[in-house]
Amino acid sequence: MLTRDFSSVGLVLLTLFQTSLAVKPSPGCGKTTTFGNGNHTATVNQKQRWYLTKLPESYNNTHPYRLIFTFHGLADNGATVANGEKSYLPYYGLPPLANDDIGAIFVSPTGLNAGWANTGGEDLTFVDEMMKTVEDNLCIDQDLRFSTGFSYGGAMSYAIACARAKQFRAVAVLSGGQLSGCQGGKDPIAYYAQHGLGDPLLPIAGGRQMRDNFVKNNGCTAQTPQEPRSGEGTMVKTKYQGCSAGHPVTWVAFDGSHIQTPVLKGATQTFAAVETWEFFSQFK
Repeated sequence: MLTRDFSSVGLVLLTLFQTSLAVKPSPGCGKTTTFGNGNHTATVNQKQRWYLTKLPESYNNTHPYRLIFTFHGLADNGATVANGEKSYLPYYGLPPLANDDIGAIFVSPTGLNAGWANTGGEDLTFVDEMMKTVEDNLCIDQDLRFSTGFSYGGAMSYAIACARAKQFRAVAVLSGGQLSGCQGGKDPIAYYAQHGLGDPLLPIAGGRQMRDNFVKNNGCTAQTPQEPRSGEGTMVKTKYQGCSAGHPVTWVAFDGSHIQTPVLKGATQTFAAVETWEFFSQFK
């Protein structure tokens, strides 16, 4: 009896352990494929679209990875983000940080007319097509999809938060605005946003309004977060309290302008990549 009792306990513990490690593998898991790094195309509304992918160097087709979309700002393209041109870090500086035991596959798409107007929802359809193709060919944990972007790319990530909250785990909106629409916009999703106090192109008031939409959706306790004073060269990070399980909201206001890689006074590197990764990587 004692042996059987211990065996039962062991079985329960093993089941709980396996459940805690459960993932939702994509159809591409275990598949041998030629789909890898580089340029890919998709046809949406009879228009050819382009995107770049980046896989881990030691990609394993039986290991489910995170999937992270990185959207560019106005007048840029997927290669600008992927290659770290202009003021961008490659894929927003996330690949060197995504070296944990899950890892990540990155997608950097190009918008129509160098932007993300999302007319008639066509950019959301583009996201759906990319996601399906990538996940049919590569091994992705379908519970760990993320999106980030700066400016117009932040607007597109916000549109994903509004319309694809059930498909994506979290978004990071970097100095975004409501430029790509907000279809739906009622479901909770983990939401990170950062915005500069002196942003002349997409004023911080708009970023606050977008944030507050998900403060409400996520059931967080409403508040007016403290923000730095102009000229301090600092930032203030607020983690909202009371949010529903799995749907945190983090808000970073920084003393700065409209820039994807803001640097604080006395620092030599941007905080944006580290803060975005800290937010994304909490989800396992």
